[in-house]
Amino acid sequence: QLQLVESGGGLVQPGGSLRLSCAATGSALDNYVIAWFRQAPGKEREGVSCISSGGVRHYALSTKGRFTVSRDNAKNTVYLQMNSLKPEDTALYYCAAEDTCNNWLSRNSWSYGGQGTQVTVSS
Repeated sequence: QLQLVESGGGLVQPGGSLRLSCAATGSALDNYVIAWFRQAPGKEREGVSCISSGGVRHYALSTKGRFTVSRDNAKNTVYLQMNSLKPEDTALYYCAAEDTCNNWLSRNSWSYGGQGTQVTVSS
């Protein structure tokens, strides 16, 4: 059974950077695509990025150019490098796993998901 654990969140000033990690246990991560989502209080879940098992990357328009997703299958970990952070990036960030990135922005259910890590961008 695949389990996902996010880490790396915290408090950062506007313009700063953070790198989030999504570490997998229980199964090899290279069999899955990993998507990052975020949800701020009172707002709907928002897709951030999706990376395929082969490393093809997809981004939401709101994060493209500032965020970079990558994966290290040897470490069973996917990373989300977030640069030029804005207060509107404040949210709970979590990762989810599935077998394809197809329709990743609109899909409602994912086979596996983590508990999330909080990112707060504030001065």
